[in-house]
Amino acid sequence: MADRLNGYRILILETREEAQFSRLLSEQGADVLQCPMFTIHDAPDPAPVEAWIQRFIDKPCDDLVLMTGEGLRRLMKVVRRLDAGQAGVERAFVAALGGARKFARGPKPGRALREIGLEPQVTTEKPTSEGIAEMLSRIDLKGHRLGLQLYPEKDHSHLIEAIAAQGATVDPVLPYVYDAQAAEANIITAIEEMAQGRIDAIALTSSGQVRRLVDTAQAHGREAQLRAGLARTPIASVGPVVSDELKAHGLHTDIYPVNDAFFMKPLISAMAATLGKSAPRNAAGSPPA
Repeated sequence: MADRLNGYRILILETREEAQFSRLLSEQGADVLQCPMFTIHDAPDPAPVEAWIQRFIDKPCDDLVLMTGEGLRRLMKVVRRLDAGQAGVERAFVAALGGARKFARGPKPGRALREIGLEPQVTTEKPTSEGIAEMLSRIDLKGHRLGLQLYPEKDHSHLIEAIAAQGATVDPVLPYVYDAQAAEANIITAIEEMAQGRIDAIALTSSGQVRRLVDTAQAHGREAQLRAGLARTPIASVGPVVSDELKAHGLHTDIYPVNDAFFMKPLISAMAATLGKSAPRNAAGSPPA
């Protein structure tokens, strides 16, 4: 049914792919309140990214680990800029990617690969850095050169050390950064909306969203208000990484996808099943009479 969330006001914290999430929720009839958490920028110094791309072309890696779809898209943006000044760079880079064994941390890097006509050979069952390390531990990497696309706001040293311990040479690249100061006023507004009972559920799709919420609330003296708002607002978590981050901050998970299907659509289905047990809240923040 296309109106399973009709009348429910859902708060989402925008990061990388929440435009798609917003569309999917709207298709189910939800009133989506979008709260931009930060903006994404290319790496401020393009030289290390350009050098990584050139190394990958000159001596392609045996293996490539893609942590995010955004990371590959940002790499391709640099590749196309280089190609404009030196024809053949994009073709050579995609060919080098095609020859590498590609590991995707969850489904999003796989979608980005398909945009350039490629497929991942392996997608992790657990879309986490720990899941990547566990998967690679079962593979002989001795003597391999492994390209590793990183993402911001995460300490990847343990993953790099784990891969190197298997005998591989790790070549990491960080193609984008977050602007953590962006849209703080929107985050405060979202906290106020939850505290006043005007949100039927908050949907979280990354651990960074949890940290950003808490950090911003603390910076503005709103932590008590945030916790009060979350106490009265059902919290929907896309998977174990988000739920673990919530638990680390003394918070809880109310809505969770069934059958370990940690994607947007199963999360929306879980939200519809849970929220459908009660009426949506009205503009005043309480259930209609």
